[in-house]
Amino acid sequence: MNFEELIRRAGVWRAGELSPRSVRASGHAALDAMLPGGGWPCSGLTEILSPAAARGALHAVLPALATITREERWVVWINPPHAPYAPMLDAHGVDLSRVLVVELPEAAAERDGEALWACEQALRFDGCGAALAWLDEASMLALRRLQLAAEAGATWGVLFRPPARARQASPAPLRVALEVSPAAGDGSPRPLELTVLKARGGRSGARCRIVPAEATCHA
Repeated sequence: MNFEELIRRAGVWRAGELSPRSVRASGHAALDAMLPGGGWPCSGLTEILSPAAARGALHAVLPALATITREERWVVWINPPHAPYAPMLDAHGVDLSRVLVVELPEAAAERDGEALWACEQALRFDGCGAALAWLDEASMLALRRLQLAAEAGATWGVLFRPPARARQASPAPLRVALEVSPAAGDGSPRPLELTVLKARGGRSGARCRIVPAEATCHA
């Protein structure tokens, strides 16, 4: 028996081999080509590092969220900086009856702690397909708890964090930096520039550019 046969028999996981069943198409061909396995992970933590005011960042995940709601699973929004824009979600195929928004106190000291708690509960909830949370401060221990919760619940956790947090170590298997290009002034969609900072089974430093569809850009 050679080494390759031994690995196959033992079921050993290798970084470059991700099952297509463990990912969900992003809805953007260029992004799928960049992401490990060809799409967003179905479970575990994904960190998207972008300015909180960058509403366009949501367009990178909306097609996947639409798929999750069509599977009759919940999408939970925790502490979003802007109220979800229902017409935009509907235009993107998101089932609004499967969207739950958790609003938190204004005080920052309370907000981050409660956001972490709410996110962990959502990730462990059997009917939840994705939990989106907007976090600033989060310790390595807190992020590790979220990663374990996402694994236990087989749920996709998406953390939107400030770009400065890219310097902080994180247990998230996938971390992506996202920038929204300046508006062209003609009302056309604003392209998104994405860079892989960390990826299990992928290429760190890989970049792509995607343009949201016209019908979904009015966030």
